[in-house]
Amino acid sequence: MGRQYLRICFGLAAIVATGLVNVWTAPQVEAACGSVSCFVVIGSQQQIPQKGLLTMNIVYGLTPQRLLGGTSGVIPAVDQDQRRLIMDHHTEVRTITQTATLDLNYGLTDQFGIEVTLPYLARTHHHQDGLGEANGGDGTPVGFSDNGIGDLRITAKYNVLPTLRSMVVTGFGVELPTGKYNSRDTSNLVMEAPAQLGRGQVGLIGSVYQAYELIPHRLNQFSFASYRHTFRNNAGYQFGDEYLLNAGFNLVTVPWLVLTSQINYRYLTHDNMSASLERSRTPSDPGYPGDPIVIDPLIRDRRVPSTGSTYLAYTPGFQINVNDTTSLYFFSQIPVARDFNNNLGQEVSFTFGLTKYFQPFGATSPSSQS
Repeated sequence: MGRQYLRICFGLAAIVATGLVNVWTAPQVEAACGSVSCFVVIGSQQQIPQKGLLTMNIVYGLTPQRLLGGTSGVIPAVDQDQRRLIMDHHTEVRTITQTATLDLNYGLTDQFGIEVTLPYLARTHHHQDGLGEANGGDGTPVGFSDNGIGDLRITAKYNVLPTLRSMVVTGFGVELPTGKYNSRDTSNLVMEAPAQLGRGQVGLIGSVYQAYELIPHRLNQFSFASYRHTFRNNAGYQFGDEYLLNAGFNLVTVPWLVLTSQINYRYLTHDNMSASLERSRTPSDPGYPGDPIVIDPLIRDRRVPSTGSTYLAYTPGFQINVNDTTSLYFFSQIPVARDFNNNLGQEVSFTFGLTKYFQPFGATSPSSQS
């Protein structure tokens, strides 16, 4: 069992290391008009509770985005109403995303569990719309603000390596399109897909979580990897695949205080849209300012050049154990390397949370879990 565990650990470590190296070598991609989210590993979410035990996490996240130095923020427009992709049509200004998530984990057996995750989002976004068209070609300010539930995720999890000091939890999840994906901006147009609260179509998620106590009840390491694929929605839009790789350590300083440190890496591939292709007029074009110039009028599947990103962050944090069944935690996700390619870049993000254990069917105490 020891050798098998070491092989699994080394395999997971290689996956994470490969991802962290790829952040420096992956080809440049561009970020979407819209939003991203803070993502951290919270052990009580990724683990499987003991049989009959219910774990509840209530998590609040704040993710601001702004233009980085040396970028102009000029990106294409995604017109879902008329299925048009218009190059160089927007200038991005700012996005702020707040997320309150209810996460429930229930142990059906000591090795098999079900997780239900439901986010509630509040998002505001601002950009300069209609470059080359309105206001003498300078465009007009457009805002977007919306709030509501996001996409519901249901995950089945199985612990393939249950020992006193280690666990390897595999997961398979389904993301259901419960969030709105056709809300309108202040100009009464359907806001671009990446800024919507939901993706509008089913997604599939696979994940692996690994943890090992290097020093029992004192120091443990963990890693987490996941992959999401979302299908094309009814508006002809398909979100790009998402890869997450994370690794870190937890240190118990005193029984009530745990310090944590982790590295988080995310790679998003390009989105795809069924649309015609146009570009905004420039001062050198006849008829400037005016309607965009049509490049290809055919509605066909096109890679959206303003989507996809790579992001590497360092996330310190701490957990306060109030009692045997309740804990509070805080994380600050600090960007280390980010490629948002002339678009809004994710700034320092913050996560606050509460973990509460319940024993509705006489489960054993959660204090023995890692």
